[in-house]
Amino acid sequence: MNRMTPGYRVFTVFNTIFLLALAVVCVLPLIHVLAVSFSNSNAAGAGMVKLWPVGFTTNSYEFILQKPDFINSVGVTAQRVLLGTVVNMLLTVLVAYPLSKEVQAFRFRTVYAWIFVFTILFSGGLIPWYMTIKWTGIMDTIWALVLPGAVPVFNVILLLNFFRGLPKELEESASIDGASHWTTLWRIYVPLSMPALATIGLFTVVGHWNAWFDGLILMRSPDHYPLSTYLQTILTGIDMTKVSSTSMNDLREISERTTKSAQIFLGALPILIVYPFLQRFFVKGIVLGSVKG
Repeated sequence: MNRMTPGYRVFTVFNTIFLLALAVVCVLPLIHVLAVSFSNSNAAGAGMVKLWPVGFTTNSYEFILQKPDFINSVGVTAQRVLLGTVVNMLLTVLVAYPLSKEVQAFRFRTVYAWIFVFTILFSGGLIPWYMTIKWTGIMDTIWALVLPGAVPVFNVILLLNFFRGLPKELEESASIDGASHWTTLWRIYVPLSMPALATIGLFTVVGHWNAWFDGLILMRSPDHYPLSTYLQTILTGIDMTKVSSTSMNDLREISERTTKSAQIFLGALPILIVYPFLQRFFVKGIVLGSVKG
């Protein structure tokens, strides 16, 4: 059984080649964007840049990092990611735990579950969503970016399926010992659900980091724009009039394309740094969370 058959060896070789090719296809665009961001405007405009910078320069990054608006948007996004992740993870756990119980333990479990699923299938629409947020008085605040999506239903479904896959004997033993539901949740379920929680945490962080549309319509002041919203406004039209006189001497080294590439790379960099630390939990959490429905 331990010996590899010729067919299995052929499959392993082709599978390895396919996965390597797929990885290259995914990485090459990012490498190209990085190369363009470090190239001068003439080379980038002429399409001479492939996978290596031409006329290496860091002026595009200097142009971006010297702008207070960019630094401020990074701070808003960091605040949104930290606050939003804590709120989303806490509410996801608190909602998923009771919904993971059998009907005998939670009589209206199915009714509540379908209410949450209904929100995935049908939406109230953009205007009612906007008016609801406006009437709550949280417009132009960080809470407008956090509270409307405080309970991500997809994450709830993923986590409740993971909870349902855990051995029931653990909860029964804890109940015999006098543990309450609160104790069972935080002492048994949560520690055993780290792969699923890591997966949900990754989804949450990426979702908050990449979100731009809500910031565009819910923030009245550009000073409150998160990074993705700020980048969207910049990418649709770079305002060169806000550049200091010192950097104006270097404008010949940058262009709209090099500046866009630098912003795209800076916007993706934090996720690229965080993902490797959570990747080992990612696939395991998805698979285990989908065993039971």
